[in-house]
Amino acid sequence: MQRDPREVIIRPVITEHSYDVMDNNVYTFEVAKDSNKIEIRQAIEAIFGVTVVKVNTLNVKPKPKRVRYQKKGYTRSWKKAMVTLAEGDTIEIFSA
Repeated sequence: MQRDPREVIIRPVITEHSYDVMDNNVYTFEVAKDSNKIEIRQAIEAIFGVTVVKVNTLNVKPKPKRVRYQKKGYTRSWKKAMVTLAEGDTIEIFSA
């Protein structure tokens, strides 16, 4: 059974690097950790109505952080997807 596309795509990632690669028609999203490239492709096409050419994924590892009085904690781990769209397609949420 297919999942709802909004369960696969969690949020867009807005960083300097993600804005730089938007010139090459590549958009970056945080996705569910158990999702695969096919699910991500179908979810992006369903939500935004664009054609996806390529999907690259990577797991972002947690980084050590100090919490309060010298206690060691970690940031959360998450999965990132960089989605390349077909020529001429854009996602309007980023161009605001």
